[in-house]
Amino acid sequence: MKPIRLMSGFFTVGVWTLLSRVLGFVREVMILSLIGPGPLMDAFVAAFRLPNMFRRFFAEGAFNAAFVPMFSKRLEAGADADTFAQNAFSGLFFIVTFLTALGMIFMPALVWLTAEGFTDDGRFDLTVGYGRIVFPYILFMSLSALFSGILNATGRFAAAAAAPVLLNIFVISALTIATLTGAEAINWLVWAVPLAGIAQLTLTWRAAANAGFSLRPALPRWNKNMRDLVVIALPAALASGVMQVNLVVGQLVASQYENAVSWLFAADRLYQLPLGVVGIAVGVVLLPELSRRLQAGDDAGAKSALSRAAEISLALTIPSAVALMVIPLTLVSVLFERGASGTDDTAAIATAVMIYGLGLPAFVLQKIVQPLYFARGDTQRPFYFALVAMVVNGGLAFGLAPWVGWLAPAIAATAAGWIMYALLAIGARGFGKTARVDARFRTRIWRIIAASLVMGAALWFFNLQLSALLALPWWRGLGLFILLVLGAIAYFGSGQMMGAFKLSEFKAAMRRGR
Repeated sequence: MKPIRLMSGFFTVGVWTLLSRVLGFVREVMILSLIGPGPLMDAFVAAFRLPNMFRRFFAEGAFNAAFVPMFSKRLEAGADADTFAQNAFSGLFFIVTFLTALGMIFMPALVWLTAEGFTDDGRFDLTVGYGRIVFPYILFMSLSALFSGILNATGRFAAAAAAPVLLNIFVISALTIATLTGAEAINWLVWAVPLAGIAQLTLTWRAAANAGFSLRPALPRWNKNMRDLVVIALPAALASGVMQVNLVVGQLVASQYENAVSWLFAADRLYQLPLGVVGIAVGVVLLPELSRRLQAGDDAGAKSALSRAAEISLALTIPSAVALMVIPLTLVSVLFERGASGTDDTAAIATAVMIYGLGLPAFVLQKIVQPLYFARGDTQRPFYFALVAMVVNGGLAFGLAPWVGWLAPAIAATAAGWIMYALLAIGARGFGKTARVDARFRTRIWRIIAASLVMGAALWFFNLQLSALLALPWWRGLGLFILLVLGAIAYFGSGQMMGAFKLSEFKAAMRRGR
């Protein structure tokens, strides 16, 4: 077996994802500044969530959970992987094209189901109009996700990881043009989304062709392989659907409160930075690696891959969560408070960021544990676990709303995230030794936590010392940069001394990922 280099693959995906998230911050800063929390932004967020919701349901969640392990195993065994990929592509193309047409026709019903609170004001018609423009994004991104799965399974992570950067580039460019020309920013924003989807599909399609998998639309062929794919994908689709129901529940509750949809969206983007860079990157690399090692009977290699993925992801996630909880107001004020976004918006977003920070480790841990199931073709139990998490999320979101208002969805999401991880971890015990971390991880995790607490204390102290600099409009960015650098020095310095990790390991992995 020619193994995927886990650490270098993680850093390749992580670096591109970091670039995407940084540009995503620029994108959100521009949206909040030019449009601001209010009816227009609420409508765009609700409209853009529709294609993203179905994309995760059909492509990144269900389809890839079934497709990547099956494709990886056929690739490892030399069992006609290209024919399998072609049939999967044709089937996905047919299904998502049909779904896209239905969604555009019945857009008012979709908006009512996902943002019922908009019905009595102008946000409803705005969301319907924006939704019909951005909804075709699901087709382009679903197909791009399939090509990304092919590339990841063959150890070619760069193109697939780079594709999401294009959305941010297109949106930033569109908003810049709108600003320079005096045009309506919202109109340029919504049209940038489908154009970016076309660009992302083109990039991954060409990269897969260069990797030897040149796929074209064709009539779907129903055979045993496709039947097996559907059997495995259906529970994963239901599980992904449950997770999307959680998002819809949160939006339904938030839509009852003025500006709340925009506030939660901004907070979500901030905690998605470490989640994307760490959790998603590790999950993308770990699934094909586990699938191929299990196919080859390499149990020791599978255990090592799981342990190293958990170790590196938590070494970056835990300090990120601490930072979100210790300095949320500073982060939000520097990043988002400008133009149409004011101090009240900053305070609201910062509160939600702190709550999401509590759940960040759980969301990342889910990305690590889920591949243990998917690599074995077990997509049913994650579905049952997701159902439990959905009940917890819905009960808390609606139940807490009368007492905590629009913050209920954030609290519910965090609690449901920890419940989901706990169920996945308990269920994985039945997989035996390959699902257990090694002695090195068990030794280092407590040192990682200790180093993170040292960093949290340093951030709190230096945040007070730099308060004057952080209050100056033109110097806030420099103040935040200095604060984060000091926090990083505290974390990596104390972590190195405590033996939580070795900085040489990070450097070696980055060199291999170039």
